[in-house]
Amino acid sequence: MDETTAAQPHTTRSVFLDKAHPAAWRALNGLGLKAKEAADEAGLDQTLIELLNVRISQINGCAYCLDLHVGDAVKNGETAQRLAVLPAWRDTDLFTEKESAALTLAEAITNISDAAAREHEGRLARKHLNDAEFSAISWLVIAMNAFNRVSIVSQHPVRRKAAETQKAAGDGNDNG
Repeated sequence: MDETTAAQPHTTRSVFLDKAHPAAWRALNGLGLKAKEAADEAGLDQTLIELLNVRISQINGCAYCLDLHVGDAVKNGETAQRLAVLPAWRDTDLFTEKESAALTLAEAITNISDAAAREHEGRLARKHLNDAEFSAISWLVIAMNAFNRVSIVSQHPVRRKAAETQKAAGDGNDNG
């Protein structure tokens, strides 16, 4: 650290990691694109990919990624009902065996510190996923976890959508 850097005061504002080191951000985006390519090659549809992105972001508590990927999931045909029950997906019959296997694998990788559970869940997922699907889903999960962490550490803001801003301004409250 040079004298100029040492003399700069620390502030409480966020450091957007993607802006501070754009080459690292581009590399992460490259990983995301390659993971998406693997998913396409494995025959995974975009609805499932967005379902995984939402579930991973729920587990990690990434508001920015949830805002982005819930919208993308809806655009790709995901239903409000399935998104609403996604945290409790195991307690419903709304998800196919393949979707359940993918969600099982996504949760096991996201909660990676429990090795026994990860291995058990991985074996369960393998019953419904071929090698290409298992690998592609794993890469999607790894990439989404990295994106979550960048957004959480950067404190990327969730901004009101235009329609919500107009509604809030029109009725004088934020209660919806």
